[in-house]
Amino acid sequence: MYTMSTNSINGATDQESLTLPLLSSHRSLANSTSQVALVGANVCPIESLDYEIAENDFFKQDWRTRGKIQIFQYLFMKWSLCFLVGVIVSLVGFFNNIAVENIAGVKFVITSNMMLYNRYGMAFLVFLVSNFVLTLFASIITAFVAPAATGSGIPEVKAYLNGVDAPGILSLRTLVVKIIGSISAVSASLLIGKAGPMVHTGACVASFLGQGGSKKYRLTGKWLRFFKNDRDRRDLVTCGSAAGIAAAFRAPVGGVLFALEEMASWWRSALLWRAFFTTAVVAIVLRALIDLCLSGKCGLFGKGGLIMFDAYSASVTYHLIDVPPVLLLGVIGGILGSLYNFLLDNVLRIYNLINEKGIVYRIFLACTVSIFTSCLLFGLPFLASCQPCPADASEACPTIGRSGNYKKFQCQPGHYNDLASLIFNTNDDAIRNLFSRNTDTEFQYSSILIFFGTCFFLSIFSYGIVVPAGLFVPVIVTGASYGRFVGMLVGSKSTLNHGLYAVLGAASFLGGSMRTTVSLCVIILELTNNLLLLPLIMLVLLVSKTMADAFNCNIYDLIMRAKGFPYLETHAEPYMRQLTVGDVVTGPLHLFHGFEKVGNIVHVLQTTRHNGFPVIDEPPFSESPVLCGLILRAHLIELLKKKVFSSTSVPIHADAFNQFSATDFAKRGSGNGDNIEDIEITEEEMEMYLDLHPFTNASPYTVVETMSLAKARDLFRDVGLRHLLVIPKISSRSPVVGILTRHDFMPEHILGLHPLLVRSKWKRLRIRLPQILKIL
Repeated sequence: MYTMSTNSINGATDQESLTLPLLSSHRSLANSTSQVALVGANVCPIESLDYEIAENDFFKQDWRTRGKIQIFQYLFMKWSLCFLVGVIVSLVGFFNNIAVENIAGVKFVITSNMMLYNRYGMAFLVFLVSNFVLTLFASIITAFVAPAATGSGIPEVKAYLNGVDAPGILSLRTLVVKIIGSISAVSASLLIGKAGPMVHTGACVASFLGQGGSKKYRLTGKWLRFFKNDRDRRDLVTCGSAAGIAAAFRAPVGGVLFALEEMASWWRSALLWRAFFTTAVVAIVLRALIDLCLSGKCGLFGKGGLIMFDAYSASVTYHLIDVPPVLLLGVIGGILGSLYNFLLDNVLRIYNLINEKGIVYRIFLACTVSIFTSCLLFGLPFLASCQPCPADASEACPTIGRSGNYKKFQCQPGHYNDLASLIFNTNDDAIRNLFSRNTDTEFQYSSILIFFGTCFFLSIFSYGIVVPAGLFVPVIVTGASYGRFVGMLVGSKSTLNHGLYAVLGAASFLGGSMRTTVSLCVIILELTNNLLLLPLIMLVLLVSKTMADAFNCNIYDLIMRAKGFPYLETHAEPYMRQLTVGDVVTGPLHLFHGFEKVGNIVHVLQTTRHNGFPVIDEPPFSESPVLCGLILRAHLIELLKKKVFSSTSVPIHADAFNQFSATDFAKRGSGNGDNIEDIEITEEEMEMYLDLHPFTNASPYTVVETMSLAKARDLFRDVGLRHLLVIPKISSRSPVVGILTRHDFMPEHILGLHPLLVRSKWKRLRIRLPQILKIL
C-alpha cells in the first residue's frame, strides 16, 4: 500500500496534453463539500449506496453454484415481497384514515355540541387544548425517537433512490414514528397532509423487508434475508413509494407514474411490472376494507378521507369558450406555485436556525404553530355572515355533529356558516366540499378569499416544524380554493360548474409547485373518477408547469438542496463540458497491492473513512503497474474478521473460499456495518499478507482523465455508481489517477475548485437576460 499525491500526476498530464485547459487546474487536497446533510433536524454524515454489483471471483463462483431452484426462489421472493409491501402499505393507509377521521371527528363533534349551547369559550378551549396535546405528542416522539421522520419524507426517499444513504431515513423507528406522528399531527388540525408521509412509510416498509427485517428488534427470518445488494433493495423501495401514493389517493396507476416521474432515478420494464403489481394489490385491499367501512363498522370514518369517496363524478361538458378561464388558472397556478416554493424554501431556512438551538426549541416552535393555527381556525369563521340554508340542499342543512357542506357554527337554526364548512373541518372534508357539484351558490367571495389566504400561508408555516407533514393535501386544498374563486368570477359565462373549477385549480397549483405532469394528471383523474376531465387537466398542468419553471425548480428539489443532499440531477450543468475529469480529481489516493500486508490495510481503514480502494499489481507480480480492480471497505473488514492470512505473498488457497458464504459479503442494512475498531489483530498477524485478488471487483467502471466531466457525470448517474476510477491517458508509474464519487460532481465542489466558473456563469446570464425579457 502507498499513498499517492493526485496533484503531481495530474500536473504532468496537463503539460503533456495537446490542448490547454480552459480554466486553472488548481486542486485542493480533499473534497470536503456536500459531505453532510440535514436529516430531520440533525446534521448527519452522508454516504452513497453501492448500486454497482461487485463482480469478484467469489461472486462469480457463488452464481455458478446456483441451480434453477435458487434462481426461481430469487424471482419468487421479488414478487412475494412486492405483494407484502402492497398489503402492509394499504393496511397502514387505511388505518391512518380511520384514526384521523375518528380522532378529529370526536374533537369536532365535542366542540360543535358545546357551541350549540352557546358555550363558545369552553368550545375554543377544548379545541385549542386538544390540538396542542396532539401536536405536542407528535413533536416529542419525532424529536426524541426519530428526527428523520420530520417533514414529508419524499425528498429523503427521492435522494435514496438517487444513491444517497442518509442515516435513519428508512429505519424501523422512523417507520413507527412516521405512522403515529402523522396521525397525531393531521388530527391536530395543522394544515399538513398525510400523502407525503405515506410515500415515506411505503419506502420504509419496503426497505425493512428488503434488508431482511431487523435483528435488533428480533423481527427477521431467514426467508427474508434474500436481497444481498442495494440494487434489489432500491427496486423494492421504488415499489414501496408507488404503493404509498396509491394508498393515499386510491390511485394505483398514478402511484406507478409518480414513482417513475418524480421519485426514481433509474427505471426499467421489469421494475414497471413489479411496481404496477404492488399498487394493484393496494387497490384491491383498499377496496375490500372500504366495503367493510360502508357497513358502518369504522366509527366516524366514511364521510371524509380522499380514499373513501369519489370527489367529483358528474358528467362534464365544455366548449371553446371555457378554454380561456382554464388557461388563466394555469397561469395563476404557475405564478402562485413558484411563489409558494420560494416562500417555503425561505421559511425552512429560518426554521433551521431555530431548530439548531436544540430539541426544546423545535418542540416550542411546533406548539407555537399549533396555538396560532387553532386561534385562526376557530376565530376566522366569526368573520363570515350566516347564510340561509338552500331549499334544494342535497344533504341536511345545517350540519350538526358530523362532516358536511353546511356547518352551523354560531348561526341560528336554518342557517349555515360557509367559511366554517371549509376552515373548521378536516382538510379532506374541505376538499370534498370544494369539489362538490351543485353547490355554486354555497360560498361567498369573501369566505373563499379568506380560506385561500389561510391555507396558503398556514401550509407554509406548518411544514417545517418537527412533525411528519405532507404537502400534497395542503397544495390541493389551496389550489381548489382559488380555482373555485375563479369559477365564481366567471359565473354563468362558462358552462363549467364551480366544483370543476376547484378541481382544475388544485391541478394548476400542484403543477406549479411540484412540476410533475403525467402522474398528477392520472392521480387527479383517479381521484375524481372522471375521464372526461383529461383534456382540461392536461392543459392546466402544462401551462402551470411551464410558467413556474421560469422562476424556480420544484418544491422537493428545493427541499433537498436546502437539506444538503448530494442529489445528481438528470442533466449536467453547462460549465461541466468545459472541464475534464482530471480537473476535479482530488487526493490523496490510497492504493492497495494485490498482495497486501495486513498492517497496512488496518492502518488505512483506521485513518480514513473511504469506502473503496483501487487494487494494483506491480513488479515482480506483473511486468508493469496494472490495475486489478476495486475493493470495498466492507469486504476488507470481512476478510480481516475471517483472518485468511498467509505468511508470504502467495495466492489464497481454493479451500479458503469455504470459510465464506454469500451472506458474509451481502450489503448490511443501513447503519449495521462492522467497524474496523471492533476487530482484534495481533502484532504477528499485522506482519502477514492478504491476497485481495479473489475479492476485488475486476471490472470496475473507469474513465480516462481527459474525458469531459459532463460525460463522466452522466455515466456515473445513469449506471448508479458509487466509485468511478480515473485512469491516466499516458502510461505512468501508476495505472490509476484517482477516484470520483458523487461529491466530486457537486456544484459546490467544482465551483470551489474553479471560482472563475461562477463569474462566467453570471456573465452568460447577463447576456441572455435581455433576450429572455424580449421574448416575454
